[in-house]
Amino acid sequence: MTSPISPSLIWISEQLVEKLLHYYDYPHPENPGEIIEGYDKNHVLRTAKMSAAVAHHLGHHDERVRHYQIACLLHDIGRAGLEQDLFGKIWKWARSEGIPTRPAEWRAVHPDTIYGNETEAFWSLYQSQLQKIGTKTGSWAKEQVEMRLGYARRLSRIIKQLVPKLKQDGIQWFDWMELVALYYYYPEKLNGVFDWIHELGEILVACEQLEAYSNRKRGSDYYNRNSENFIGAFKYLDRLKEKGQLSDKVLSAVRLLTQRGLFDTILSEARDEQLSVKDLNFLRSLKSQTSA
Repeated sequence: MTSPISPSLIWISEQLVEKLLHYYDYPHPENPGEIIEGYDKNHVLRTAKMSAAVAHHLGHHDERVRHYQIACLLHDIGRAGLEQDLFGKIWKWARSEGIPTRPAEWRAVHPDTIYGNETEAFWSLYQSQLQKIGTKTGSWAKEQVEMRLGYARRLSRIIKQLVPKLKQDGIQWFDWMELVALYYYYPEKLNGVFDWIHELGEILVACEQLEAYSNRKRGSDYYNRNSENFIGAFKYLDRLKEKGQLSDKVLSAVRLLTQRGLFDTILSEARDEQLSVKDLNFLRSLKSQTSA
């Protein structure tokens, strides 16, 4: 059964939201007593709101949407401990050198890499070069590489640690929740799953990328981006559709709800400024581009 959509776009209690976001705060392994505040907390909250709204719009029942929103809130927990300066230095350098930064891209360039060992392959090839540019190359630096190239492994490890805590809060963690969190980096892991699971994975990818393309802080910190535009964001979503990672059904739903203004506040928060008249005019024009 589906209920009317909540204006807050939250299907779980605010208290639970805060508790889940708190899990992104990570004890620094090299500096006792220091906590690395979760870099991705605002991003995952905005993404989880949009994703749940799209899932609700597409007819997923309330209980599923609640579990899905929990999965969306934790979809980046594999990057808990992201140390902004260190992570940014490694991956900005990698991009400047044309080095693949995602598992599938890495395997395409380095087909001899054993599946799941992308971090080790990267470290073997580039540890010495990172040292030359003055980057730390201890185990904690390697963990920053794992946050991208070994994301599935790190996510699984952290989720296993969290499951008992989630259970104490009355939350059952299902295997499908981890799968949808992995869909962007590992679409192959959803081959053969139920259609509804695949659809939830697609929704998360579409909403996460829309938020990420609008996120000024992320763009500046480690995408080497100095401006954001919605035309580019939706062009990227169109490319994901062409690749087969997004369906027309999901992309049309995202466009439609965006056109209706449901996500204006969220996208403005990601930009850290009011949306311009030009931006709003573009977003209001999206309906004519959908097949929904």
